[in-house]
Amino acid sequence: MTAATQTRRRRKPWGRLPPAVLALVLLPFAVEAVWVFWPALQGVYLSFTQWDGTGEITWVGLGNYADLFEDPVFAEALGNTAIWLVLFGGLSFIGGLAAALFLQTERRGVTFYRMALFLPIVFSMVVSGLIWTAVFQPDGVINAVLDAVGLEHLARTWLGDPSSALYAVIVAALWRQIGYVMVLFIAGLKAIDPALLEAARIDGANSFQRLRHIILPQLHSVNLVVLCILVIDSLRSFDVVWAMTRGGPFHSSELLSTYMFSTAFQSRQLGYASAIAVVIFVLAIAFIISYLANAMREEKPA
Repeated sequence: MTAATQTRRRRKPWGRLPPAVLALVLLPFAVEAVWVFWPALQGVYLSFTQWDGTGEITWVGLGNYADLFEDPVFAEALGNTAIWLVLFGGLSFIGGLAAALFLQTERRGVTFYRMALFLPIVFSMVVSGLIWTAVFQPDGVINAVLDAVGLEHLARTWLGDPSSALYAVIVAALWRQIGYVMVLFIAGLKAIDPALLEAARIDGANSFQRLRHIILPQLHSVNLVVLCILVIDSLRSFDVVWAMTRGGPFHSSELLSTYMFSTAFQSRQLGYASAIAVVIFVLAIAFIISYLANAMREEKPA
C-alpha cells in the first residue's frame, strides 16, 4: 500500500462529512472564538497592566499579582470563596443526592415533590436573592418564626451581621441549586440496573451498603459532571450575593467574583480585576483537573 493511498484513507472520515455538518461545527466554533476565547485572552493580557477603561494602558508585569498577596480584602474574599465552595458545593451535592434517592421511585405524590424542589431553578439568581432578602429582614419570616417558637434571642439582622451574612446568602443559593442537582442524580439513578440493587438486597445488604458499593460507583460519571458544575458555579457565584449583600457588611460576604466586579466597575481598576479573574480561572481548572486525574487513576486497571 502506497503512502498516498494511506493518506487518502486517513482523510476519508472528514471527506465524507457533508458541507452542512462542517458548517454547523465550524460556525459555532468561530462564534465561540470571537466572543469567548479572544476576550479571555485579552483578560489575561490586561492582568499584567494598569487600565481604567478609558486612558492609556500601562504595562506592570506581575505587579497586580504581587499586590493581591498584600490585599487584605482579596485574602478575605479568597477565604469566603473557600467556605462557599465547601458549604455550597458540598451541601448541594449531598442534598441533591439525598433528594434524588428519596424521590427516584415512582409513587403517588412524588411528581409534586420533584416539581417543588425544582421550581426555584426557574427563578433567576437575582430574583432568588430578592426573595430571601425579604425572608432575612429583621421583620421577616425567619425572625417571626423564631419569635413564635420562643427563640427570639436567636433573632438578628441576618444580612447586616458580619457573622451570619455569608451563611444566609449560602442558604439562598442552596434553595435554588439543590433541585437542579437532584434532577441530574435522578437521571443517573434511572440508568442503574435494578437487578443489581435487588440482588444486593437479597444478599442482605442494607441501604447504606447498597449506596456505598453499588449506587455511588454506578454514579461515577454523573458525580464527575455534578462536581464540575458545582465547582464552576461556586467560583462564579455573583448574582445572589450582589443582590443580597453586595459583599458586605465589611466584606464579610465578599467573594472573588464580587470583588472582581466592584474592582472593575466601581474602582475602575480593570487590570487588577483581570488578575482576580485569572485567579478564579486557575482555581477552577486546578480543582477540575485534579479530580479528573484522580478519577482516571482509579479507573486505570491494575
